[in-house]
This record gives sequence, structure tokens and C-alpha cells, in this order.
Amino acid sequence: QVQLMESGGGLVQAGGSLRLSCAASGISAITFRFYTLDWYRQAPGKQRELVSSITSSGSTNYADSVKGRFTISRDNAKNTVYLQMNSLKPEDTGVYYCKAGPGYWGQGTQVAVSS
Repeated sequence: QVQLMESGGGLVQAGGSLRLSCAASGISAITFRFYTLDWYRQAPGKQRELVSSITSSGSTNYADSVKGRFTISRDNAKNTVYLQMNSLKPEDTGVYYCKAGPGYWGQGTQVAVSS
């Protein structure tokens, strides 16, 4: 059974930084390395949106709203994907979810940015 566990969320002031982690279990490292990994977020009252993706080859994509501030990375040896978030803004507040491959989701981690 594949499970994803996010961590690293919390409350931070605007301009601060957080680093989110998402560790996958129940999956081999060989399979994990072939998955595209995504970070989504859902703000209160809004739909879930894609924040960033990283492919098996390491290619990355970012939502326009986070370009230049967020960095996604992966460590295949640890079955883990990261999201480094700098220069945080109040509008970055929400629950952040990781997604792996065909549709494995974590339970989410809360990020709150105060102004």
C-alpha cells in the first residue's frame, strides 16, 4: 500500500521560508524514480491548484504565482520530494498536498503565512 506523508508546514510571517517534505512508503525506489511528483495546494474556499511538478528526468514546472520563490526537488534514494518555499506571501496560505505518479496523494500539511 503506497502512502505519502507530508511534513514541514507551519505558521510563518510574510517573507519567511518553509521547506516541505513528502516521503513515500510502500513503493520501491526503482518505481518511485519513474514517477512525476507534484505539489498542490488548496486555499480556504478555493479549488486545489497545481503548484509545482518534477519529472523523472528532473524537469520542473511552477505555477506563475510561485516562480522564482519556490523550488521543487527530489531524492529518489529516500523516496522523498521537497518544496522549498521562500519569500512567502499571505496568499500562499493553504493546505499543501503531494501527489505521486498515477494518483497517490498525501494527507496534506497546513501552511499559514501571516502579514
